[in-house]
Amino acid sequence: MSNKDGKKSTTNTNPPSDKNPKKQLEGESYIGDFPIVFLVSLVFCSVIAIWGAIRPHQMTSVALSATSFMLQNLDWFFLSMSTFLVALCLYLAFGKYAHIKLGGPDEKPEFSTISWLSMLFSAGMGCGLLFWGVAEPMFHFMSPPTIAAKTSEAARAAMVITNFHWGLHAWGIYAISALILAYFGFRKKKPYLCSTPIKEAFSGKYVEHVCHTTDVIAVLSVVFGVAGSLAMGVLQLSSGLNTSFHIATDSTFFYLGILVFITICFMISASTSLDKGIKILSNLNMSVAGFVLLFVIFAGPARFILEIFVNTLGDYATNIVRMSFHLYPYEGLQDWSSSWTLTYLIWWIAWGPFVGIFIARISKGRTIRQFIIGVLFLPTLFSILWFSAFGGAGFFIEIFGSGGLGELVQEDVTKALFALFDYYPLTLTLKILALFSIFVFLVTSADSATFVIGMMTSHGNLNPSTKHKLTWGLVIAVLSASSLLVGGIEVSKAIAISGAIPFSMILLLQIVAFFRILRTEKESS
Repeated sequence: MSNKDGKKSTTNTNPPSDKNPKKQLEGESYIGDFPIVFLVSLVFCSVIAIWGAIRPHQMTSVALSATSFMLQNLDWFFLSMSTFLVALCLYLAFGKYAHIKLGGPDEKPEFSTISWLSMLFSAGMGCGLLFWGVAEPMFHFMSPPTIAAKTSEAARAAMVITNFHWGLHAWGIYAISALILAYFGFRKKKPYLCSTPIKEAFSGKYVEHVCHTTDVIAVLSVVFGVAGSLAMGVLQLSSGLNTSFHIATDSTFFYLGILVFITICFMISASTSLDKGIKILSNLNMSVAGFVLLFVIFAGPARFILEIFVNTLGDYATNIVRMSFHLYPYEGLQDWSSSWTLTYLIWWIAWGPFVGIFIARISKGRTIRQFIIGVLFLPTLFSILWFSAFGGAGFFIEIFGSGGLGELVQEDVTKALFALFDYYPLTLTLKILALFSIFVFLVTSADSATFVIGMMTSHGNLNPSTKHKLTWGLVIAVLSASSLLVGGIEVSKAIAISGAIPFSMILLLQIVAFFRILRTEKESS
């Protein structure tokens, strides 16, 4: 932190290292020498990890039942909540609180804008874009919910639906989750914990218990969310190795081998500091992903793709309000909505504590307006370009080319990206770059997750110990292995979104607490 003269302050405003936990923060609870949140979370996660290793089918059956309940009965709640968060972002970005800085008056951003965007994007959904960049637009083109398949109208609808899933609503959830914690962390100098807003805004004899419960739920949401996503990434890597090098990869043993290698790599990265491991990997990976994106555009039907990009911007802007409240009750398509739109929205909420804390940690020195523009609008714009490129290239093959890509996507979505490259020059090079990018995205996501969970279980320590991070990395790896033992994308999805219901309640409570404190600050200024 800098003082008014611009000199570096020697005062440590962050929670001290967890090497001597009893002296960390007065009023915190411990069991022996360990914070209670660390122990309770570790016990819960370990029990579930062991359950998944011993009886994976039973564990995944429970996860599928829980997610099925959410999708069938709470669709109205999750869509309304996600839309509310986007509206809240717009109010904060352009309202009376827009110029409040996340930090002291003289504090500057810790990371450059490029590094900041690269890290938040890598943690937020980088690997997901590679997984679904071709697959989702093609899937909706082949099976649209309300119109005839394989038509120009189906293509336009497919782009709007896809970007609705990956655009403002997704990043709105992340933005609010992160902004609240960044405000309390850098502005109020409080620990980076999901419970901090509640502790600062409310009082009473039950607040401490609520705060501990909040932090435990947040840890579980992060662990399950990353474990499910890591399992999906392993399946895509396996598919890519099969199509690129004709390696027989369709076996549990091979899946687990890939997972072990990824685990070793993110454990090594996790043992380094934030400005070395995650920052370097994120910048490198965004450079590779950017090159692949430009190659797909300009080595393919460039004019067609750029026209789709402009067209999709207009269609998205025109339809965003209607889709923000559309659940298909009259059309009898609740199952379709649950399988796609609601699954995504619940997924982003489940990932909220992970991505929120990580983005908060790297966002010091930016105003609320700068933060919202960087977290909400720029990633959404990039996502629209990404899907226009990869989905548009797939449309061109189906509409004007030899076809066949759509049927392959419907059979196995993990093969979509690599199948597209078969229609491009330098096919093998593109596949190798894609494999590298997927791998690095998985490593950075898992590395970011271990960092975040280390913070959450050591009273918000901005530099959690390597021991903490490696412990949680091992737990995530075991849970990922459990879903791979059963196999299938649906199982991985179910595990990834299982923490959404409890965290959505926490997020709403955080928002109330945030505005109580924010209003007090504005009135006193």
